Amino acid sequence: MTTEAGTRPGPETETETHDLLVLGGGTGNIVAAEAAEAGLDVALVEKGPLGGTCLNRGCNPSKQLIHRADLVEAVEAAGELGVDASVEGVDFADITRTVTEDVTEVAERKAEEARERESLTLYRGEGRFVDERAVAVELDEATETEGHRRDAGESVRVAADRVVLAGGSRPVVPDVDGLDEVDYLTSDDALRLEARPDRLVVVGGGYIAAEMGHFYAAMGTEVVVVGHGDHLLPREDEAVSEFFTDAFADGENREVHTGYRVEAVEASDGDSDGDDRTVTAHAESDDGDELAVDGDALLLAVGRRPNTDADGWAVDAASIETDDDGFVMVDERLRTSVDGVWAIGDVADNYNFKHSGDKEAAYAVKNAVHGEGAKVEFPGMAHAVFGSPQVGSLGRTASELDEDGVEYEVGRAEYSGHPLGKLLQPEGGFVKALVGADEEVLGCHVVGPEGSTLIHEVNTAVASGGDARDVAETIHVHPALSELVQSAFRDALGDVGVSGL
Repeated sequence: MTTEAGTRPGPETETETHDLLVLGGGTGNIVAAEAAEAGLDVALVEKGPLGGTCLNRGCNPSKQLIHRADLVEAVEAAGELGVDASVEGVDFADITRTVTEDVTEVAERKAEEARERESLTLYRGEGRFVDERAVAVELDEATETEGHRRDAGESVRVAADRVVLAGGSRPVVPDVDGLDEVDYLTSDDALRLEARPDRLVVVGGGYIAAEMGHFYAAMGTEVVVVGHGDHLLPREDEAVSEFFTDAFADGENREVHTGYRVEAVEASDGDSDGDDRTVTAHAESDDGDELAVDGDALLLAVGRRPNTDADGWAVDAASIETDDDGFVMVDERLRTSVDGVWAIGDVADNYNFKHSGDKEAAYAVKNAVHGEGAKVEFPGMAHAVFGSPQVGSLGRTASELDEDGVEYEVGRAEYSGHPLGKLLQPEGGFVKALVGADEEVLGCHVVGPEGSTLIHEVNTAVASGGDARDVAETIHVHPALSELVQSAFRDALGDVGVSGL
């Protein structure tokens, strides 16, 4: 690292110059660590705890909470299978506190490892671009650099010839009348509550609404979901989203209103039964039907936005091009419009999953660290929704294929036709396979128990160059749930009567 004179908006300061500048400590931490191991002088800038959204405000804490919800549902359903069991109580505060402490410990360990890593300087604080390959950082903690110490509260300009932007995303706060006058939660807040709301109004019908709605309903909260789409999970295959919506609405403590857009919110004085209600949401359908729902907590779950604007990394100051939604535009090598700057993870215009971000991080190491110029590929990119029931999905949906005029065959296998599936998902559920004329796997969609795991069989087949025939003819363990995947592909290929279910 070298220090040279430089300027940024505000008082004159010096520029700390490194070989590589990594912005964001989620997937970016992977790149920073690998680069330091390779001998580069690395700067890592992160305002919050290391580990990014996934570890601290997303995948990890939410799935730990949801596992508790799954346990509650399993116990409550045990009586239907002749097992006398009941849930005697749920220590909500202990659950959320335990999960928060766990992820916090991991994040702090990552930060300590970064501080101790040779050839890596961790700048804790808010950073914004001030030039193509330079950011200004307002330090939240003292930082030791070569030759001197910078105290918390100081400003520092950090630059490098190579920059990897892994700046992440944050929850969207929609433009709703009255929102600035009521208390509301985002997904960040909903994961860390220690007081369980009695009645939770959820604005949005996507995966955050599905997962958080599942958790809170299982914990005993009355959950009211108001979504604008015709069904919950509107980006999934239509058959999946229809089934999921019905199954979710049939669950305990759940109320679902689809086809409504929340237009305004206001403080509430309670309902006619004298129950405490602190907020009322007013919604309207496309046909003009009005809806008012109230609760003692309001959760906004309408999506996430990249941290590229003035409230984030201010990429305009670096002339980094973004699309209409604010995502950084990258090519197949993850290069941005600015020479020497790459972008990965939620901030970039690829898939917005942690597992895709990790894939991109590996290619950022190849390209930004080792100069390989490798093209990133995402073969068999799958995703899952850990709701009740689970959803696993890969490839294109039937409606997408129809819109593009693609010919395909549909195969389907029902949980109710499987010896274990009918016990785990007595109300239904299925695996749907979409197969092209040349037996190419065009898509596979699962809604039911272990959907997040079952989809990996198809993921692995596609990633290794396999086709639908490979999935259908692979010998499966009987009676494992994975037989449902095999049966769906056999059905799509017309192999009727060969299933061992």
